[in-house]
Amino acid sequence: MATSVARGVLYVHSSPRALCPHVEWAAGHAIGRPVSFEWTDQPVLRGAQRTDFYWEGAPGTGAAIASKLRGWEHLRFEVTEDPRDGVDGSRWLHTPDLGIFHAQTDAAGNIVVPEDRIRAAMDAAGTSAIELHRELRLALGQAWDDELEPFRHAIGSSSVTWLHRSAV
Repeated sequence: MATSVARGVLYVHSSPRALCPHVEWAAGHAIGRPVSFEWTDQPVLRGAQRTDFYWEGAPGTGAAIASKLRGWEHLRFEVTEDPRDGVDGSRWLHTPDLGIFHAQTDAAGNIVVPEDRIRAAMDAAGTSAIELHRELRLALGQAWDDELEPFRHAIGSSSVTWLHRSAV
């Protein structure tokens, strides 16, 4: 039986310089091997650094990375774990003000909102369309996306290189 390998990307959108080695250590611990990141200045936040890192590991590595980094003051990050055969992907978002958000993702990277979460949003909203809108934005992690979006624009200089293995 072949062992399943999970893949994803860690995007550190902003980290104080002094925290960068600790982020590397924590991510490496979650991945199961030492890692070294290429840090660059984050133009949106003076004095902050940013990086992205393509990782491979055991299934659940994305959750392990997010767990190691969540709650760190002044750290903004995203972790993705790509879907595999029969397994949804995941996405974790973290900001100092909002904390952590997790969502399942489909093969295209879209957030999947489960039926029970939609029903809970409808129940909480009652007959108010404005409240339903608020509940659905919460279910999609919109506040996290709104806060992280300015930091994502620096990704244009991303060092991640996507390689795809094809069967011969």
